[in-house]
Amino acid sequence: MEDIVNIEGKFYILATSPLADQHTRVLKHEHTFAVFDGYGDIHPIGLGEQGLYHRGTRFLSRLEFILGNSRPLMLSSTVREDNTVLAIDLTNPDMNMDDQAVPRGTLHILRTKFLWEGACYETIKIQNYGLEPLELDFSINFASDFADIFEVRGLKRERRGRRLEDELDEGRIVLPYYGLDDVRRSTRIEYLATGSIETTNASSGGLGFHAYLTPKEEAYFYLTVACDLSDEEAFEMMSHGDGLKKAKETRVTANANDCQISSSNDLFNKWLDHSREDLHMMLSTTPYGLYPYAGVPWFNTIFGRDGIITALETLCFDPEIARGVLAYLAATQAQKIVPEEDAEPGKILHEVRNSEMARLGEVPFRRYYGSVDATPLFIILANAYYERTGDRSFLQAIWDNITLALDWIDRYGDLDGDGFIEYIKRSPKGLSDQGWKDSYDAIFHADGSLAEGSIALCEVQSYVYAAKRGAANLAHALGLEGKSRALLMEADILKKRFEETFWCDDLSTYAIALDGNNQLCRVRSSNAGHCLFTGIASPEAAEKIADGLVQPDFFSGWGVRTIPTSEARYNPMSYHNGSVWPHDNALIAYGLARYGFKDKVIKVLTGVFESSLLMERHRLPELICGFERRPGEGPTLYPVACSPQSWSAGAVFMLLQACLGLSVNAVERRVYLMHPRLPDFLQEVEIRNLKVGDSSVDLLLERTAQHIGFSILRKEEDVEIVMID
Repeated sequence: MEDIVNIEGKFYILATSPLADQHTRVLKHEHTFAVFDGYGDIHPIGLGEQGLYHRGTRFLSRLEFILGNSRPLMLSSTVREDNTVLAIDLTNPDMNMDDQAVPRGTLHILRTKFLWEGACYETIKIQNYGLEPLELDFSINFASDFADIFEVRGLKRERRGRRLEDELDEGRIVLPYYGLDDVRRSTRIEYLATGSIETTNASSGGLGFHAYLTPKEEAYFYLTVACDLSDEEAFEMMSHGDGLKKAKETRVTANANDCQISSSNDLFNKWLDHSREDLHMMLSTTPYGLYPYAGVPWFNTIFGRDGIITALETLCFDPEIARGVLAYLAATQAQKIVPEEDAEPGKILHEVRNSEMARLGEVPFRRYYGSVDATPLFIILANAYYERTGDRSFLQAIWDNITLALDWIDRYGDLDGDGFIEYIKRSPKGLSDQGWKDSYDAIFHADGSLAEGSIALCEVQSYVYAAKRGAANLAHALGLEGKSRALLMEADILKKRFEETFWCDDLSTYAIALDGNNQLCRVRSSNAGHCLFTGIASPEAAEKIADGLVQPDFFSGWGVRTIPTSEARYNPMSYHNGSVWPHDNALIAYGLARYGFKDKVIKVLTGVFESSLLMERHRLPELICGFERRPGEGPTLYPVACSPQSWSAGAVFMLLQACLGLSVNAVERRVYLMHPRLPDFLQEVEIRNLKVGDSSVDLLLERTAQHIGFSILRKEEDVEIVMID
């Protein structure tokens, strides 16, 4: 088939193909998510990820609606634009029921689903559009394997917990499991048939029903599946109407105070709007505020790096995300050395899990600190948040965490005392590579051999540079002038040493890393683009890096690849060695804008935007394959990419910010527009309710033949707009 690319026996699907979607539908609320097929069912097919999950465990591994003895025909299957409700329209095939011939299209079956507080609510409406009364049977089959998310991903366990005896009562079935962690997990199924629907069978494997429908009569069936944990406060399920009302009200409230962005391009608006809704869906409540979970299905939990980068992407338009991320990461900052967690005092969290395998230590991720970059990124975000909001009281509240993070950089991060920050795993089950490219083969030498020993990544040095400059700014804000001057001096020394050590003149870029033998990994990579993001690159180096990133060997047409086609380990189907990541492109674009390369910013934005046009709901996945863009074809999807993914959803906001040169400094009460540009497909961009401290402004930017002009639609007196053309 032309829609399928076969490379070395592996199959990849073009995004423009109807096969690409595979009818997968995702819902998420707080700590619960579900992956259904297009019918609203759950089957152990494809990648095996379908199911209803809560806190890292699959509570429902099978759910199947059967009409008579066959599956109904699908008419449509859509998730509402605000991500609250999945609606599936079905009809009957040609069939016989009770010796009665039923032509195709006689019945309309509407399934609607939503998630709320650990439960999946489903309403099934069946209506007879025939001219004669109709008797019909239908059934719902279900099962729960209580698989840990790491089991679903492929890890095998030597032992598992035990299934307890199922509990059957009228209108309720409970499927219980007692884990090796002494936690009882139960799938609680409650059902209610109304009107002419009668229950004919109820067992631990399914439900059977019989209905008698007169012409045009409709009947309703309600199914609720709750995920119960013995160590979690039990909750009472609501009526379907009340639950749906709360779900919708919550989403409306979340949107009410948003900064609203619109443009002259309806397709770009859809990308913006769907990205915003995905971000709202991924936000989850913690004791410290809202935190964007990383991605569905594999990473529906807190990740330090992902949360920080998502917060940076969205900071200009929604600083509250950053506040929640900073507060959570400050509260969970490591306080002591724990080798099995890769934890050291001051280090910022990489990942947290609460599933059975994590609680037992079968995987090290219950609270895991194996990332080298989350700690400097935490400081970068803290400074960016303070400049954006002027929130001095919050800065004072987390200042001790910032100083502890700085201490980690100096005391634990520099393993060999060479002035650069390295990583090497301590936990035997931990990650070998601990930068954002954490595949085992992501860091290598020019000949393709893997880097060994402690690894100093180029972008991590740039993060440390920006962290020290940011911390210096924060120290100045708190009146700690001596600390501020010392940090600026340390940043300047690092910048000089970095340029001397990492720059490869023959490659016109920074080497991707320095290995444990102090040998440069002389590989061109998108990592160097992050050095533009932080400002550590010299202007001469930045220009050469920028030119390289938009050449055909780096730029696929859909965005910048992680490594160019010329490198030994280039593989467009790999996770980190030749793929295209939206968040990576957003950070690169911001860096390009920092050095004034606006034409290149627009090229990156255009490529990523045009890839979004070919994705369902304009939803950018975690990554796509790095194949060269081919005329008339869409991007090639990576088979196990998370979608939605928070930092992919946040990419559009940083890309737009980079084009406009937009920043907000609440301390100065100013909005800056630095050399704004707009691509050809955007004539206008309107930004409403852009917060500046406790004030806000509305702006309109318009592209003319000569330049970008702006109009102030609304402004409070104490806010100044500064534009540098």
